[in-house]
Amino acid sequence: MSNLSAFPITARWPAKHPDLLQLYSLPTPNGVKVSIALEEMGLPYEPHAIDIDKNEARTPEFLSLNPNGKIPAIIDPDGPGGRPFGLFESGAILLYLAEKTDMLLPADAARRYETLQWVFFQMAAVGPMFGQIGYFHKFAGREIADKRPLDHYRDESKRLLGVLETRLDGRTWIMDDEYTIADISLLGWVRNLIGFYGARDLVAFDSLKQVPAWLERGLARPAVQRGLGIPKRT
Repeated sequence: MSNLSAFPITARWPAKHPDLLQLYSLPTPNGVKVSIALEEMGLPYEPHAIDIDKNEARTPEFLSLNPNGKIPAIIDPDGPGGRPFGLFESGAILLYLAEKTDMLLPADAARRYETLQWVFFQMAAVGPMFGQIGYFHKFAGREIADKRPLDHYRDESKRLLGVLETRLDGRTWIMDDEYTIADISLLGWVRNLIGFYGARDLVAFDSLKQVPAWLERGLARPAVQRGLGIPKRT
């Protein structure tokens, strides 16, 4: 049995199954990237819900694993060299899991880097821009009288959706017919933009053709449906 006592986070969120990969997360667009990937890979894991509304991600125990105080994070009891290994940042976790399992990432070097560029596109552009739409359209920012910030993030989000629309033209997935971590990284964010954030009309989502069809295909995958609800909110 693995000993995870060296990780202070396990004192607050004990591992009932320490031999399994430990996931510390919540069903947010970033959180579900990892739960979906784990479900797609069939890799056994134990989820722990981190209540960000109660600032649990800013507790000393969580910060000991992710000093940036954000979900998701993992501990793999069978990490590199067979030793327990902790990791944060959803993009890094996706890459780690893909390489660990040899799944959802092309073996060909050129296609591998092409996949990763779309993961980084999500991390650097889609996530930050769509997140600002959420703030200025749905949350506290909507009370700000000056609508120029919202207009800016709306226009940039529409531009990014256009980039995806062009990429998906003639393709089933981001990487042609191969479903990868690039799709997983983007699905939750596009779903959130038009769903939870309520920005479907704001960004003229229904004027697109390829992105809505891709989203529908992705959400129809059983592993995606399971991953979207993990961990269960307490």
